Amino acid sequence: MSSLLRPAVRLAASAAAASSRVPAAARISKSVSPFSVSKQSAVSAFASQSRTYASDAPSGTKDYTVRDALNEALAEELEANDKVFILGEEVAQYNGAYKVTKGLLDRFGERRVIDTPVTESGFTGLAVGAALSGLHPVVEFMTWNFAMQAIDQIVNSGAKTLYMSGGIQPCNITFRGPNGFASGVGAQHSQDYSAWYGSVPGLKVVAPWSAEDAKGLLKAAIRDPNPVVFLENELMYGQSFPMSEAAQKDDFVIPFGKAKIERQGKDLTMVTLSRCVGQCLVAAENLKKKYGVEVEVINLRSVKPIDIEAIVKSVKKTRRLLSVESGFPAFGVGAEILALTMEYAFDYLDAPAGRVTGADVPTPYAAKLEDMAFPNEPVIEAYAAKLLRL
Repeated sequence: MSSLLRPAVRLAASAAAASSRVPAAARISKSVSPFSVSKQSAVSAFASQSRTYASDAPSGTKDYTVRDALNEALAEELEANDKVFILGEEVAQYNGAYKVTKGLLDRFGERRVIDTPVTESGFTGLAVGAALSGLHPVVEFMTWNFAMQAIDQIVNSGAKTLYMSGGIQPCNITFRGPNGFASGVGAQHSQDYSAWYGSVPGLKVVAPWSAEDAKGLLKAAIRDPNPVVFLENELMYGQSFPMSEAAQKDDFVIPFGKAKIERQGKDLTMVTLSRCVGQCLVAAENLKKKYGVEVEVINLRSVKPIDIEAIVKSVKKTRRLLSVESGFPAFGVGAEILALTMEYAFDYLDAPAGRVTGADVPTPYAAKLEDMAFPNEPVIEAYAAKLLRL
């Protein structure tokens, strides 16, 4: 069992290792070789997520890790609604594999925070049944890769019931856990399911980046009458972000389908999600320093529903588009973003839209090969420069 948990000490070790490595190729044009990017110019994947703020930050702002933001959201919803409960592997006595549920067993008791056996199919089916009976379960998967065992319950039982019942039977359930690649855990633990679940009618799919994203979207997910797939990222749990005074309140909710402009720009639109948001912000800053261009970075936050209006509005201004994600290139989130942009904003594009994705290969275990399988700041920067003809 301990080999499955990959406790915090391993995550810390992987972070240290990552700081000495420079990831390379995502899906990218042959004319922009990922190996032509200098290692000295690369920014650590972990460092790119850390943000520092001036001492004159807005009054009442506090730093939260993504882990703490998720924990606070869960605690507030458990407190506000006695129909909400949490279940999953070691969420109770062990405080969760990634400590997201830390302290919740002591506070709310074993009827509200429930440890399950290692049986994703079983406890997910139980939770869907509870949701159909009027409760509001929050199911934690130790990783979304393990939820492959429960995809029938999520899709056939959870997502389709409202439609098949003629709108009579809602299914208020939240499925959450780490999604995408972590570090050194191999192909069977390193897959991004954004596109998989985003293609299923009846599911809402969200992917937070910052602490505010995590809290506001999770609270919205638990309150939503529909099944929600909540895709976190293991490498983001320990990263700190400023939480506004408004976001610290227990009524803070971020509506689904509303993207956030993390950086204003006029020369290029980057649309991205989850951990790639931080990488795009670093790449955008580097592009400004080197070439004087201003890149607009859109944090998608919601995969389904997707905020196509925000993308089109930005493209009308910048006239260029680059989608960035860590998922597979074939039939991915980036492919959908490009297709929608062609449908609704083709006449505003001054250049073909581009995309940077993970490589079309099962995630390698070896560190150097793993580095080559996902986007990083220099690759994003190089592709943006090519698109802008810099």
